[in-house]
Amino acid sequence: MLLLLVLGVLCIPQAGAQVVPSTARRYGDMKDVGTNPFENEDEQQDDQRTDSLPKRIRKPLESYFFSDSIRALPNFAWNIDPYSNNVEVKGLDTLLYDYRIDYPFLRKGVGDVYLGNLGGATIPLDFFDRPDGRNFSFTRAFDAYLFDVSNVDFFNVKRPFSLLSYGSAGQKRHLEENFAIVHAQNISPSSGFNINYKSRGTRGIYTWQRSRDKDLSIAFSHTGKRYSIHAGYIYNSVDLRENGGLIDDRDVTDTVYELPSNVPMKLQDATNVLKNNVFYVVQSYALPMRRLTDDDFSVADLSSLYVGHAFEYNRWYRRYEDTRAGTQYKNSDRWDPEAQTRDYYENWFINPEQTNDSTFESLLSNRIFVQLQPWDRNGVVGTIDGGIALEHHHYYQMGMEQYLDGRKKGVTETSYHVYGAVKGKFRRYLDWGADVKFYPSGYRGGDLSLGGRLSATAFIKGHPVTLSGKIGYEKRSPDYWSEHYFSNHYAWFTPLNKETETRLEISLTAPRYGAVVRFRQSLLSDRIYLGADRRMTQESGNVSVTGLYAQKDFRFGGLHLDHRVLLQWSSNQEVVPVPAASAYLSYYYEFNVVKNVLRMQLGLDGRYNTKYYAFGYDPALAMFYNQREKKIGGYPMIDVFMACKWKRMRILLKMQHLNDDLIGGRRYFSALHYPLNKRIVKLSFSWGFYD
Repeated sequence: MLLLLVLGVLCIPQAGAQVVPSTARRYGDMKDVGTNPFENEDEQQDDQRTDSLPKRIRKPLESYFFSDSIRALPNFAWNIDPYSNNVEVKGLDTLLYDYRIDYPFLRKGVGDVYLGNLGGATIPLDFFDRPDGRNFSFTRAFDAYLFDVSNVDFFNVKRPFSLLSYGSAGQKRHLEENFAIVHAQNISPSSGFNINYKSRGTRGIYTWQRSRDKDLSIAFSHTGKRYSIHAGYIYNSVDLRENGGLIDDRDVTDTVYELPSNVPMKLQDATNVLKNNVFYVVQSYALPMRRLTDDDFSVADLSSLYVGHAFEYNRWYRRYEDTRAGTQYKNSDRWDPEAQTRDYYENWFINPEQTNDSTFESLLSNRIFVQLQPWDRNGVVGTIDGGIALEHHHYYQMGMEQYLDGRKKGVTETSYHVYGAVKGKFRRYLDWGADVKFYPSGYRGGDLSLGGRLSATAFIKGHPVTLSGKIGYEKRSPDYWSEHYFSNHYAWFTPLNKETETRLEISLTAPRYGAVVRFRQSLLSDRIYLGADRRMTQESGNVSVTGLYAQKDFRFGGLHLDHRVLLQWSSNQEVVPVPAASAYLSYYYEFNVVKNVLRMQLGLDGRYNTKYYAFGYDPALAMFYNQREKKIGGYPMIDVFMACKWKRMRILLKMQHLNDDLIGGRRYFSALHYPLNKRIVKLSFSWGFYD
């Protein structure tokens, strides 16, 4: 209440103050200012000029990517599709909508399995959201944090835009920090650059739990009437201390330690370091089928042919270190001098005293593509895409031979594939598309993916309700590390069959009513997974996975009752483990403390999933595996929060894990032997600047 009073006093409206209301659902600052967002920038200066001087005419935003309604926005952002000449427009994340969810891996759906600490490994509870990328599989557990070409944001802003965010929790020696800064600036109406940096991690409340993730994106874009280019540099870094989880879960469930740092863990000196560097350029040039005039700000409505090129260099490196002494632990009461000492790892293939495993992978990709726009870019047949890609892969790992002769040796593979796509719209009512990608021969030869989608939209009192369906088929080769891996603790050299997956999705969405219903079905053959023995395993039969997701947000005045529920069934839980039910519920009240100045949310967030054989985590592989030791779940995680927006600043005060030692019997585990954090108070802010 004291904080509320102080904020109220500070936020008394001043004369002339301008405030952007935060009542919209998502992505603020999207108000219409005319078809040219730059046309009024120098209005006051122009009015002061003498009649003898002509007014300076600002060049408008010209781009075939953006419609008139998008160009009218003062600020917006987008992501690029690295395989086609298309973008996905979004707004700037400056509203209260989901600001209370400070962990990035918990923002989508019903959330993730995680190890308790920010910056550590995660994997979605929803099978259909789990990453299945083919390159450098050691990073899949950190997918929620990483930048890649497809999720880098590009910006178009009328004035320089900066967003500074910082959050912290806990005492200094256990401090959790979440820092981010974004700066975007336009050089011209169609050209701009941005820098996006994030640093997230924790010193950990448990022994040897420190984590630090650093991610940087530097991006440049030019989206002109005929020529567009998106280019940039990405750096991702993950630095972890790996404690291997609890020696005995009863140290948390049945014993109360004065300090969590006194709870015994299995590993004392294991570390993982992952680093990633990416350089990329995606560019295209439009060849209109008719002559352009000065009034044509875009060729989006004209018959055109686009010719493009995409380049990407992606380099990943991982190093894992430990010592034998640091991986030994007593299997019972640590105070018992007769307790049996156990090794965390069964094998020490290279060095019996210490581990220094390093793996390296690089990808050099060049793609040439064409895109035909027969009539209108948003017409019944909007675009027809085709392209060919050449990929050069290099893999390296330090094996026994390299230790003996001191020479480094890598493996190089080359692959190429062709791909195509077609999509279109019929006004606002019908949206359809299809795509194909095929590897004719060589490395990954025979790989194939096919997909199709169709959506129909009806309008109820002017509000859209959309029924959509997707179907896809994929036949893919196992990634290199699934077949070839040698390290101090694990080794396998086994040829594997190609995996196949047929996936169906049907969804009904009504944004105005806060409702989503989605049915998804997947049929998997020859599924590759990390088994209970922490070795690559392939299931020879078929596995079926079914998911039913429902989201409904009720609103009664300022009272919000938001619900996300996921039901899942797997025909073989040893191959694809999923909880039968998972839920995320958020109940809060939103109101104006000072109208047009300070808006606030007060409420509770709750997460829950039923018991199942949740994933285990192996530090030496930085991967989750399908354990069969113990069922985990059935524990609610409840947070209480106060979030507010004061002019351009968002503030969050949250008590995470409110029910610690109150409800659930202290069985707060998400992954095997990894307890979640105890009750903790968090304070965060995010401040936007537009000048």
